[in-house]
Amino acid sequence: MVLRRRSVWSRLGRGVGLVLLLLALVLGATAWWVHATATPRVRGQLTLAGLQGPVTVTRDEWGVPHIRARVSDEDAVYALGFVHWQDRAWQMDFQRRVVQGRLSEVLGTAALPQDRFLRTWGFQRAALSALPALSERSRRLIRAYTAGVNAGMAQGKVALEFRILGYTPDPWTEVDSLSWSKLMAYDLGGNQADEVQGARVVRRLGAQGLNEVTAPYPASAPTVLSSDELGTVRPTPPGPVRAGPEHASRPDTGLPPATVRALQAHLNAARELGLNAVPGKGSNNWVLAGSRTASGKPILADDPHLALSSPMLWYLADLQGPTLKAIGASIPGLPSIVIGRNERVAWGVTNVNPDVQDLYIEPQGARLTARTEVIRVKGQPEVRLRVRESAHGPIVSDVGAGEIGPRVALKWTALEPGDTTMDAFVGLNYARDWRDFTRALEKYVAPTQSFVYADVDGNTGYYAPGRIPVRKGWDGSLPVSGDGSREWQGYIPHAQLPHTYNPADGLIVSANNQVVPASYAFSLGNPRNWAEPYRAQRITELLSAQPGGLTLRDVQRVQLDTVSPVWTDFRPVLLHTVPGSDLSRRALALLRGWDGNETIDSVQASIFEAWLMQLHGLAEDELETETRMNSLSVLNQLRRGGTLCAVSGQGDCAQVLTDSLEAAVADLRSRLGPDPQDWTYGKLHQVASNHRAFGGVRALAWLFNHSSPTPGGTNTVNVARPQRGTYAQTHGASYRQVIDLSDMNRSVYIGSLGQDGHPLGRHAADQQGRWIAGRYLPMSTDPSDWGRTRSLQLTPAQSARTR
Repeated sequence: MVLRRRSVWSRLGRGVGLVLLLLALVLGATAWWVHATATPRVRGQLTLAGLQGPVTVTRDEWGVPHIRARVSDEDAVYALGFVHWQDRAWQMDFQRRVVQGRLSEVLGTAALPQDRFLRTWGFQRAALSALPALSERSRRLIRAYTAGVNAGMAQGKVALEFRILGYTPDPWTEVDSLSWSKLMAYDLGGNQADEVQGARVVRRLGAQGLNEVTAPYPASAPTVLSSDELGTVRPTPPGPVRAGPEHASRPDTGLPPATVRALQAHLNAARELGLNAVPGKGSNNWVLAGSRTASGKPILADDPHLALSSPMLWYLADLQGPTLKAIGASIPGLPSIVIGRNERVAWGVTNVNPDVQDLYIEPQGARLTARTEVIRVKGQPEVRLRVRESAHGPIVSDVGAGEIGPRVALKWTALEPGDTTMDAFVGLNYARDWRDFTRALEKYVAPTQSFVYADVDGNTGYYAPGRIPVRKGWDGSLPVSGDGSREWQGYIPHAQLPHTYNPADGLIVSANNQVVPASYAFSLGNPRNWAEPYRAQRITELLSAQPGGLTLRDVQRVQLDTVSPVWTDFRPVLLHTVPGSDLSRRALALLRGWDGNETIDSVQASIFEAWLMQLHGLAEDELETETRMNSLSVLNQLRRGGTLCAVSGQGDCAQVLTDSLEAAVADLRSRLGPDPQDWTYGKLHQVASNHRAFGGVRALAWLFNHSSPTPGGTNTVNVARPQRGTYAQTHGASYRQVIDLSDMNRSVYIGSLGQDGHPLGRHAADQQGRWIAGRYLPMSTDPSDWGRTRSLQLTPAQSARTR
């Protein structure tokens, strides 16, 4: 009987084992099939219609394509479209769906708020109006790029996201190559959120509250350009104010709470898309003249700080045709190198953030037009959205209770027809000198950026191009009446926009700080728009510590600096805090000897950032909403005993410091335990490069999201502000480059994650470790610098060759 039982259990065990083995084989085969059908072909030869001649695509050790087209530049751009779709198909389709307001078609009702926001603002309509305005060269390249994308789509590879969501993407169109730039213009070039907050502040605190909640840029702080560098800029007299000069003194119009909530609904929808204003989000760029470098030729550095995502926004590429020879960071969906260099010229960008948006409260009787947008929803009936527009732009207050309140319209440069920004970026790829560079930027519309420039002849420069409105009698910081008394008087002429060429001191630094001094002839808008001066001051200090002989490695060290200039300013105030508990006392003692370097293994960095996080909410009780003040505004309150320190009318700044430290250490204790020695920064502060669709889906997030401990913090040069509530780094240096004009192939660059969009691809996240550690990839067009390579030959179809 015992033997028989053993025999039964043995047979049963073998049967279960066989079932499990078969299940494992099925799952493995399925995983292999999904992977194989998503992985692009990167070796061998393909015959493609639409090419004029053969193209070689050589992917280097990190998956960066080096494209070589012999017959035409259009072929090179065709190949760029082809590899963009190969590696980033989901990203490209998702981006255009965002612009089109078609997320609900594939994501369901959860995406309806985003689609309503996107359709109301009319991003896709603006992109459609831009296409006919472009030059013939740009149109040719866009046509070639579109053909390349569709050739990539025709290869039959299917991104994993398409399989999960169960849909097939539409063919690529020419307008799709313009659409994402509209969302970038929103992310980098608007102040609607500031006006909404400003209206709330004035309603609760009065006009004086604006400067308390968001401090104006300090008069003594550095500006990108000095008065000497602006010497030739003179004002152009503005046109007449239509409603007469008496209206110039009319007070700005407030908004009732229901309307503010309606406007906030759009901001919340944008935030869900990662398009939100983050204090200190930051970007840095600078250029050193040869007088400051060891080589005697310029060095140019750039690191745009944006929302981090999986896959990363940027796609590194080397694009070489007969006359087009550019290498750097492209954006999948766009047919050019956006940031980088060619054979003679290098450029970088940071955000200027002038005020190019205004909210207009339309009077009774204002003429409005209306259209109906039909939103298809996955698994649900379609939704019909009525969108109204005034002469100023779309009515953005028609949400919920906003329909019965004032009608608020949005005027914004990026929504106006005839946007030729794509001409500008194409022109930069071809620029040979400063003259070509500035001519290209004449076509630039939005978002206004700080462009730094250097060339192989040793010249350096700066330009802030784009359409910046001229206002008379108001600064754009609050919503205004649409009765004609607050109309734009045109734009600052291109020749009079902030710029300089070969400045005498050989140094140009831009870190989203104020661009021009008070002597500049025009207003760039709200004086509270600028980033705090901390990063600009720190960069200038580090670069000026060694007045000459700077090397590529020296510049890299500045780009990666994680010493907190905010701590330097806050230190005297914070260390005078009276601790409210033994744990607060221990935390304060640890801070006393700290050098401010926010490294992964620093305990002090955790304490400081947790404390600062509490202090940034200083105005929330007064405004009764989540409002994050910037560090400079908080510091002003603490130094001066400001009114925002009182909580419900009680207490002072000393009490705020005690209470906020107590809250910070309690938070750290709940997360990391009772011993402050265990509160190392890397346990809390980790980069969150999350997937836009599946990042919050527990069953899928592990596959698509990428996280790892990172250094840096609030307003460090290497910006890595911890997110409130999670301490995650959600924004940062999305791309870094350092370009050596003495030997272009010694230049370096790096992305925040990797080239592949496929989560199991070999290059899905292979740059992240280097990015965190401060290492770079060779930004070289020399094959000897590419490491192990894989080459794909693209050959024109016979019909294309004989045409």
